[in-house]
Amino acid sequence: MTEAHPVPSIRFLGAAGTVTGSKFLLECGDTRILVDCGLFQGLKELRLKNWEPLEIDPKEIDAVVLTHAHLDHCGYVPRLVKQGFGGRIHTTHFTAKLVDVILRDSARIQVEDAEYAAKKKFSKHNPPLPLYDENDAERAIQLLTTHDFEQRVDVAPNTTVTFHPAGHILGSAVVEIEFFGKRVLFSGDLGRDEHPILVAPAPVPAGHFDAIICESTYGDREHVQPTSEFADIINETVDGGGSVLIPAFAVDRTEVILVRLRELMEAGTIRRVPIFADSPMALSALDFYREAINRGERDIRPDVVTAWANRDPFDPGTLQEMRTVDESKTINNPTAPCIIISASGMGTGGRVVHHLREMLPNPKHAVILVGYQAVGTRGRALVDGAQFVRMHGREVDVRARVEQIQSFSVHADRDELVAWLATASEAPTRVFTVHGDEGVAGILASRVSEKLGWTAFAPNAGDSLPL
Repeated sequence: MTEAHPVPSIRFLGAAGTVTGSKFLLECGDTRILVDCGLFQGLKELRLKNWEPLEIDPKEIDAVVLTHAHLDHCGYVPRLVKQGFGGRIHTTHFTAKLVDVILRDSARIQVEDAEYAAKKKFSKHNPPLPLYDENDAERAIQLLTTHDFEQRVDVAPNTTVTFHPAGHILGSAVVEIEFFGKRVLFSGDLGRDEHPILVAPAPVPAGHFDAIICESTYGDREHVQPTSEFADIINETVDGGGSVLIPAFAVDRTEVILVRLRELMEAGTIRRVPIFADSPMALSALDFYREAINRGERDIRPDVVTAWANRDPFDPGTLQEMRTVDESKTINNPTAPCIIISASGMGTGGRVVHHLREMLPNPKHAVILVGYQAVGTRGRALVDGAQFVRMHGREVDVRARVEQIQSFSVHADRDELVAWLATASEAPTRVFTVHGDEGVAGILASRVSEKLGWTAFAPNAGDSLPL
């Protein structure tokens, strides 16, 4: 009797039914490739998933492929290594540089938060433990292997990977994988055509795909067009003697905001006040962006290279980089008008939590939320009009002005996602929509079916489907 050949399949271990925890497992026989390895964030029930064992033994995974360096796509890697993964982690050069910084920072914050919880006795666990520590992060970083864009590389038996620019953050990639005769495309997080620094996302590579796995973060809506609201909030707050706090993702969102602030100050549209960049990770990322611009990297817009090589597009002359904890403490409760940009973007950890704790009770100040706010985060609570938020074991009153500005998003919206898919030279066999809040992925799948006539649907967490 002839033994049946194993059928390549994909298993959805994360970012299915939720917008975080991206993990997609390609399997065929004894070969297993994990595409992205992110942390679950937001609701407690999601965060607890980070502590649950994976549905597969990490020792059985041959390789990890990372689309980009955001925590919900790479932040679980040290935990994977802690549980026995020892293969290579494949990604682009600047994603590897950013992952190095992000994983070290994530480990440090988790250790510090566990120590602080133990000190203040507000954890139910005794003693509180971090998900992983600096040693785990270091071991993970040593496994990184980098590749150029458009370079086809072998990563495992019958498995090749090619990275294409995604235009989302520096180094981000759309990942093309040939896996045991099947051709699969992962969008990662897809950027937008009008990013002020990065090139537009590369079109879908030519030829037929057996599956396209497409993000759906904003798959149910269109982005609003930029207005004067951002500048108006800053001027009104500063004129009233207050300061503006902008929680921002350390990688890319901080850079985008700084470029916009420089443009507004140079045009005389907003008051020229001190800008404090207060996140060690954001400052490292800033240096990487400056390096990429000076080197004319593949995913930097050519006009940016021409205009800003060996110059600083992020500083209008008032930028101050707060590198130490002591420097950060000096702006916890600002007494003179200023703009503070600090991570994390959803207010879930890092220095921004200390700034929120001190500034939220003061009606003179303003908090501008400029990124996606996942369900269960402090940022989402503020967007939803919470009168108080809990941090460091106590309730903090919300009296400051809180506004959300959507126009800074570096995620493609529903129409941009469909337009990107439509660049395909042939209809794929199937489209799987992932990385969206509950219901959103399904909405995008319906839109893809309606607009393009393709087979598209949103898989459930844990689904294993043949390719």
